[in-house]
Amino acid sequence: MLVKTKAIVISSLKFQEKSLIVKCFTLSNGLKSYFVRDAFSARKASQKIAYFQPLSILEIEAVHKNKGTLENFKEIKTAIPFQSIHTDIVKSTMVMFLSEMLHYSIQEEEKNESLFIFLETALTWLDHHDEISNFHLILLLEITKFLGFYPDVSEVDSAYFEMIDGVFVQFPGVTTLPEQETSLFRKLIDLKFENDQKIFHVTERQILLKILIDYYSLHLDGFKKPKSLDILKEVFS
Repeated sequence: MLVKTKAIVISSLKFQEKSLIVKCFTLSNGLKSYFVRDAFSARKASQKIAYFQPLSILEIEAVHKNKGTLENFKEIKTAIPFQSIHTDIVKSTMVMFLSEMLHYSIQEEEKNESLFIFLETALTWLDHHDEISNFHLILLLEITKFLGFYPDVSEVDSAYFEMIDGVFVQFPGVTTLPEQETSLFRKLIDLKFENDQKIFHVTERQILLKILIDYYSLHLDGFKKPKSLDILKEVFS
């Protein structure tokens, strides 16, 4: 089946000497993995390695056999040519971390058009703005809306956040956040990309990042802590 669609690069893994296995989140079919033969060959200009940087947004034409095996690209071009995401050290570190988070979070081979559009819009915003200190925190929290475990905010003024049930509660328990961390988390829920990015200091952002990773771990089977987390902390310290 020949498919034309937009695709966001989630990961790329070198295979043998010259080839790649590329995992993409596609607009038309959700998560798909592709085999790129001779990706490092100069003759493969149409499938050059530069296309497959973390969270690049592509226009692809591909053959989908839908048999659970690796698919194949026929044509690739850049859908949104980023100006700063892959050249700015802070942004490139952030998208490397976010691509790992998405790698362990998007697990179903099914269409999720609303999540795709959200990611495309958010990445375009990131590319065009410089005040981005909280971007990864806001993005990770917003993604939980599409994955089915966004916090229930009906009792948002309660003192504690219960991590397993995803609700705010009046009394502490084994899996509730302390009051101070709940207060930080409550602030994050109210935050948007265009808000003041200096609302949290470095330590608070690190606390919030740990909360979010723990929250993902509790709600997603097979979730693993990203290897790039330490690099991200170093860049934002």
